[in-house]
Amino acid sequence: MMMAESPTKEQLVKYLQELRDTVLWKLDGLDEYDLRRPLTPTGTSLLGMVKHLADDEFSYFGETFGRPVTDLPWIEGRDSGDQADMFARADESVADIVGWYRSSWEHAAQTLATRDLDAPGVVTWWTHQSVTLGRILLHMAVETARHVGQMDILRESVDGAVGLYADNTNIAPVDHAAHRARVQAIADGFRRS
Repeated sequence: MMMAESPTKEQLVKYLQELRDTVLWKLDGLDEYDLRRPLTPTGTSLLGMVKHLADDEFSYFGETFGRPVTDLPWIEGRDSGDQADMFARADESVADIVGWYRSSWEHAAQTLATRDLDAPGVVTWWTHQSVTLGRILLHMAVETARHVGQMDILRESVDGAVGLYADNTNIAPVDHAAHRARVQAIADGFRRS
């Protein structure tokens, strides 16, 4: 029986970076209104999602490993219940939020460059607070992938753009209207009277 090879730090970072790039691609070509407007009943917006991911990266790759960032405008209100990391305030530009997100990558890169995957950290807001850098790197890849999926649906609802990357939608070239109608017809057969 062969043992599966564990992923290397470089492989995990590569996957995370591909997801980060997709996050930013989901913003391309949209105007300020469409980036900021809430697209779900809970107020989720594309730009708010980017701000949230920046906060996550600063927190998980920073605070967890003794490298907190304290000069971000939403840090003070993070625990106030106003979800300061989940929306773009009027005084925060798209460039500001994208810049913070890119800065969070640089902050993460410094943590990753100076620690092994088994380096210990503490996530003070988790029940089981002791973690390793490897666990946090995997957590951030999963967290980012989850939000990329949400952003894909949000973006599709705005202008129909879907997919993994600008040059690879990973979507079959079918008549989507006909496919949707077929799926709707099946669902209608299960509708309660």
